[in-house]
Amino acid sequence: MSPAQPPLIDHEEVVKRLEALRERGDGFFEVDKVGESVEGRSINQVRMGRGPTRILLWSQMHGDEPTATAALFDVFDYLHRHQGEPVARRILSQLTLHAVPMLNPDGAERFQRRNAQSIDVNRDALRLQTPEGRALKALRDRLNPAVGFNLHNQNWRTSVGDPPKPASISLLSVAYDESRSENAGRRLTRKICAVIRDALEPFASGQIGRYDDEFEMRAFGDNITLWGTPVVLIETGPWPSEQPDGALVRLNFIALMAALDALATGQVERADPRRYDTLPVNESRLFHTLIRNATVINGAGVPPFIADIGINATRRVRAAAGTRELQLTLRIDDMGDLRTLGGLRIIEATGKVVIPCPEDSIKEGDVVDLPEWKTRRPSTIAVDQPASLAILKPAPEPGKFIVDVVLR
Repeated sequence: MSPAQPPLIDHEEVVKRLEALRERGDGFFEVDKVGESVEGRSINQVRMGRGPTRILLWSQMHGDEPTATAALFDVFDYLHRHQGEPVARRILSQLTLHAVPMLNPDGAERFQRRNAQSIDVNRDALRLQTPEGRALKALRDRLNPAVGFNLHNQNWRTSVGDPPKPASISLLSVAYDESRSENAGRRLTRKICAVIRDALEPFASGQIGRYDDEFEMRAFGDNITLWGTPVVLIETGPWPSEQPDGALVRLNFIALMAALDALATGQVERADPRRYDTLPVNESRLFHTLIRNATVINGAGVPPFIADIGINATRRVRAAAGTRELQLTLRIDDMGDLRTLGGLRIIEATGKVVIPCPEDSIKEGDVVDLPEWKTRRPSTIAVDQPASLAILKPAPEPGKFIVDVVLR
């Protein structure tokens, strides 16, 4: 099964999981090394199925985009456990799956987008200066698969619709030229995207978007499509929960299983590509946290004013004493009238006061005095500053306030 916290998965854990697949001893999985990273970490593929149609899936081309890596291990587990049941049997008899669960292990080790050369592997399809990129191209050229699935994560600011909702999954039928021409391969990937939309909408209604299909001549998805393997891009985005990973891994699992089953049965040919074409296009209109209509005492000595505060979050992995820990960093991205934007978490602060967090020990429920606005403070509420602030609401006792929310 997939790890509980996908961002913490590293190459060592992937290798252990792959060895466990190999050691099942029934020949269901074939695991082999297809290359090495800059720092010598193995790049591996998992092969399963015996069908005539080859499918290539790859994840974590960017080291800090791990959701689909976890989902792939769930796909592996499901197909093995249920190989005698109809869905798995259809997929395994009609398709041969080749999956690379972690293409950029050096980036994953650092939880960073780029590889150890500081190159974006997904912009190296032409020069092929990265060993990771060369491994992917060699695998594609050897297999000549019928379809490719390029699996990524997108920014947590990504939204769809109006009012903006989180773009939890965005889909793309990848273009192969600047004019976005359509051939049989692109017609197929539009239909695959339609299948995925229909499978996901019961679980993420209004949270499925269409990724910008502008041709990027350096990118792998675009060039793999140009080389003859039409590619579906699946981008995993934000989910409205303090613990988003489990739900997002499940969405990836559902998307992949639905697509593979439709390809195995031929149902994909009956899908309506307009279901893909009518998806709303991605925008960037979402904050991690949006505080609305607050009276702001910003700590810089200016008079109080009413503003919305948009806060973004960055997840980082910190390695210490042989363990990996996930950290969330909050930063103020925008202030002012943000009524056209949305948030994963929206805090209505009408009639409340927002101040710089005065001390580490302050907690929700404390009764405090309202700070003098003319006094300058070490920390301020301003764009590009850490979001260390407290929201206060009036207390029954005159002149006193209750700490309603603390953000750090």
